[in-house]
Amino acid sequence: MNELLAAYRYTSNNHAQIEASKVCGCCNCVEIFRPDEIVGWTGLTVQDMDDPKAIGRQTAMCPRCGSEAVLGDGCGFPINAGFLARMNEAWFQRTMIHRPAPKKS
Repeated sequence: MNELLAAYRYTSNNHAQIEASKVCGCCNCVEIFRPDEIVGWTGLTVQDMDDPKAIGRQTAMCPRCGSEAVLGDGCGFPINAGFLARMNEAWFQRTMIHRPAPKKS
């Protein structure tokens, strides 16, 4: 599997991964920050506020730009400007190579 595609899986439902990280980065704004700087999370509703599994499925929001594109080093991928720039290029600049659509006859 493409490493960027594999890393992208960790940008959602990532509460536990972020909690286990020492450094985080945003694939959108390419900023690097500590996990304790994250104050916004998505994915939790009033109905499941007390459900530990639901809490673990929350998605971190970048404290700099608000994007739901945060990776923590707990995911196993490097959190540095080079890797985040590659992620940004692939996911936000739409330069990732995709399989061509079938030709219509």
